[in-house]
Amino acid sequence: MEINYVYAKKRSEFGRQCTFTDKNAEMIVEIPLDGEFLRKFAQMNPIDKGIQCSQEMSEHEANTGRYRLETRGMNHTEGGWPKDVNPQEHDQVARYRKKVEKEDIYIATVYKLGITMEHCIKQNNALNIYENYFDDLDCCASEDSSSARTINVLKDMNEYKRSVAYISWYTEGPTKLAVAYCNTDFQSSQSLVNDSYIWDLMNPNRPELILKPVSPLVCIEYNPKDSHTLIGGCYNGQLAFWDRRRGPLPVELSPVENSHRDPVWKAIWIQSKTGTECFSAGTDGQVLWWDVRKMCEPTEFLYIDPTKKQDLSCAQGVYALEYEPTIPTKFMVGTEQGTIISCNRKGKTPAEKIVAVYPGHIGPVYALQRNPFFSKNFLSIGDWTARIWSEDVRESPIIWTPNRDHGLSDGCWSPVRPGVFFTARLDGTLSIWDIIFKQDQPALNIQICEEPLHCLKIQEQGRLIATGSHSGVCTILELSEGFWNQPKNERSLVTAMFERETHREKILESRSREIKLRKTKAQGADETAAVGEEELDTKQVINSTEQQFFETIERKHKEHEIKEKFAMESAQTVKNKQDDIFLEEEEEHLISSDDEQSAVEISEQEVMQAEAVESNETIQP
Repeated sequence: MEINYVYAKKRSEFGRQCTFTDKNAEMIVEIPLDGEFLRKFAQMNPIDKGIQCSQEMSEHEANTGRYRLETRGMNHTEGGWPKDVNPQEHDQVARYRKKVEKEDIYIATVYKLGITMEHCIKQNNALNIYENYFDDLDCCASEDSSSARTINVLKDMNEYKRSVAYISWYTEGPTKLAVAYCNTDFQSSQSLVNDSYIWDLMNPNRPELILKPVSPLVCIEYNPKDSHTLIGGCYNGQLAFWDRRRGPLPVELSPVENSHRDPVWKAIWIQSKTGTECFSAGTDGQVLWWDVRKMCEPTEFLYIDPTKKQDLSCAQGVYALEYEPTIPTKFMVGTEQGTIISCNRKGKTPAEKIVAVYPGHIGPVYALQRNPFFSKNFLSIGDWTARIWSEDVRESPIIWTPNRDHGLSDGCWSPVRPGVFFTARLDGTLSIWDIIFKQDQPALNIQICEEPLHCLKIQEQGRLIATGSHSGVCTILELSEGFWNQPKNERSLVTAMFERETHREKILESRSREIKLRKTKAQGADETAAVGEEELDTKQVINSTEQQFFETIERKHKEHEIKEKFAMESAQTVKNKQDDIFLEEEEEHLISSDDEQSAVEISEQEVMQAEAVESNETIQP
């Protein structure tokens, strides 16, 4: 049976969009249950059957689920003392010990444990388990002395990736680090998220604590006396103080009107009895001192004015700040203009507070740090070079690295080796320099990433180093033994190198001053020009006369040496001739004594004449 249906519509309606409307439910067909038909079938036992319909893959990866870790802690009172006994009081501890030592349980326990302890002591006496079999061997560098491996990668959890602005290691071990995130590009759209993180290296999947400042953090530092507290510098110029035990929000915050006017690029804790003092610096040209217990206003301030007038309009912006706890009154700053300024906090006048100015770099100084072993020498990072300076030489550095194709962004000294320092480059490369090994190129270059590196920080033990990139990735690397195991004579070699280079630069500096002084005199006023020329001519005459005098003395000295040489040879010749004559007299017995004397005199005269002739021939040329 053929069913045809003709659907007709206008040509103008062809291709138009279909318009669907709602319709009520209606019964289309109803099939009632047929019992006779059901009896023809038997129920089967349940069976398992699998069906898979998936696309074939040429490459496939799978990752197992990670167990969720939690951080838990336990507080233990020292020694398990009772509440009424203070472990810090020696008398209370002594009385309690005497009381416990008289108990029968204590005596029985000590007697029981004494048997086991005696057995262990006998084993230790039988064999020296601490004997070192390689004392006589010199410490030599291993094959992997120049290597590093990545042990952790920490990424920004924000959807909008920000740069790693600063890194600070936990003060009680290489287990945690605080990372400040901020977009430091000029006139860039700032992310609405201001969070920075404290990471635990044992659980790198998520941060241990999320810090929530009022503005993105540019720098952050752990308190060396209290590992629970941190100080951070914000992009809007404020300083924030955190206590990890009190949550993610700042405990103290400096007011805007008494803070910096530009981003706080560096904040450092000061060596003090209370451990609550710090100071900060920013590109507004100010250095402010704070007490975190009362941050309503700074306790002291200093304008980085090279003219020594303390004029804020003439102050230079600060990028780098250096402080050495062993020299608590002195600090150094690196400015946007490339100069390095040494300051004294206790100076009474502005002129005394600005101690010295070093030429520094062509561009801004991004990092500044004193050598941990030699406080007179410090490292600066800027433009395309890293430079090592001495406080005694202010005109130029004593050691510097060659210019690179890409600029440097950060650098620091090794805390365990005096001759090793690290630099971060804008091409994503970490360079490790060993000035004892070579000075013209790094001992090791490590390509961390393709993005520019913004900062780096080495751990106190010198084995781990953290780098931060512009893409928000913090990479933790473990250095090989050659970079943290100090050779026996490295300190003396570095000392000799620094002293030698300092002496060389002092000589060049004095020579440069002499040349400048001569140029200044030569470019004097017209009325003193003639006098200056006469003095210069007089000096030239004196110098030429002295040179001729010394040349004459040297020539006479050489002539005297030649005469002495020929005199010795002539005396030896006369002696030989006298011996020959004496032998001839004894053999022949023909010449009388008078004849012999005359012959000897004649021979001596001949010899003297010959000597005179030879000496004249030698002197005449």
